[in-house]
Amino acid sequence: MNISKPLTLLVVAFFSFALTYAQDLELTKKDSIVQSYWLVSLGTNVVDDSGDEFGKLFDVGDAWNIVPYPSRISFGRYFKNGLGLEAIGSYNKYKEGKIVDNNVNPEDVDYWGLDFRVSYDLNMILGHTGFFDPYVGIGAGYTDANNQGRGTYNAVLGFRTWLSDHWGLDFNSTGKWAMDTENATNHMQHALGVAYRFDVEKGLSRKGEEKLALLQEMEKEQQRVQDSIAKAEEEARLLAERLQKEKEAAALAAAKKAEREAEEARRDALQTKINDLGNVYFMLNSSYLTSKDKELLDQLVAIMEDEPNLIIRVTAHTDSRGTEKYNQWLSERRAERTVDYVTSKGISEDRISHDAFGETQLLNECADGVYCTEDKHAKNRRSDFEIVEF
Repeated sequence: MNISKPLTLLVVAFFSFALTYAQDLELTKKDSIVQSYWLVSLGTNVVDDSGDEFGKLFDVGDAWNIVPYPSRISFGRYFKNGLGLEAIGSYNKYKEGKIVDNNVNPEDVDYWGLDFRVSYDLNMILGHTGFFDPYVGIGAGYTDANNQGRGTYNAVLGFRTWLSDHWGLDFNSTGKWAMDTENATNHMQHALGVAYRFDVEKGLSRKGEEKLALLQEMEKEQQRVQDSIAKAEEEARLLAERLQKEKEAAALAAAKKAEREAEEARRDALQTKINDLGNVYFMLNSSYLTSKDKELLDQLVAIMEDEPNLIIRVTAHTDSRGTEKYNQWLSERRAERTVDYVTSKGISEDRISHDAFGETQLLNECADGVYCTEDKHAKNRRSDFEIVEF
């Protein structure tokens, strides 16, 4: 009796499938994210100190001041928890003829700024995209503008867009509120720069962590199956040797076949007995059991008490009316109430499980958009039962 060949084919088929599936799940660059790094940026800045920074936010011609060369540099450290610390130095020039503090500026005046801020990566809340990195921040600094030095409280809103793990662009706008409002006004500072990050530490994204956990589970399952197949092959070899020596091998095989068929017949008969109980049917939009439903479940409990090794599964369904999301939720509630009633009668929880299918397994043509009578819809609002183990 040669059974090694089918087992070998089974092994090959299983691992071919597992390898193909694992390749689809393999970790890629998209599954990793940058978690911490040092950052330096170089770019330009625009200052709006017109005295009405929010009223004329984009008054480029009259209010924005910019110099035609790099005028802003920053250096900072960003951490895994989303927080970042950054120091920023900037230079600008108030141009003659621009509006400064609600007056026309009579001559060019230098602008200097040194600021420190704490920022927070909003992707920690929104979820990492890998290329779009919005952030908010607060800080303080010192600014010499319009020949007036002043300390400032700062608030920043910006984002970085990353072209690679190291290079990207930084866009932000900062509101600066003077600490001494009697001698200095508030103003806005916009910035655009090229950002470079180094000493980058990367980790897996949430999706990557899920993939890794699944791959590890698949490896364990493959090893378990391989061990099971090896054990089965050894048992088969010993059985073949024994059967070869025994003259009554044919009678033994026939007896085993008869026993198996009898067991299958008993299982089929038990499933038929359960099917003959009927299904639990629910009212529209309801997950509560009626007295008739409880009588049916009492009969199911009696069968399970008579068959202590019987394990069943409850599957719950809805009709097509309502949204898919609502129907899925409703079927879960129906399944839970059905199981809860059975376990309340003394049946162990490990002998009854449940699945919910919403409106995905209709028994008739009553899908979305199809007119049906209430009786037809009612046939789909059910919990039914199947044998899992016997």
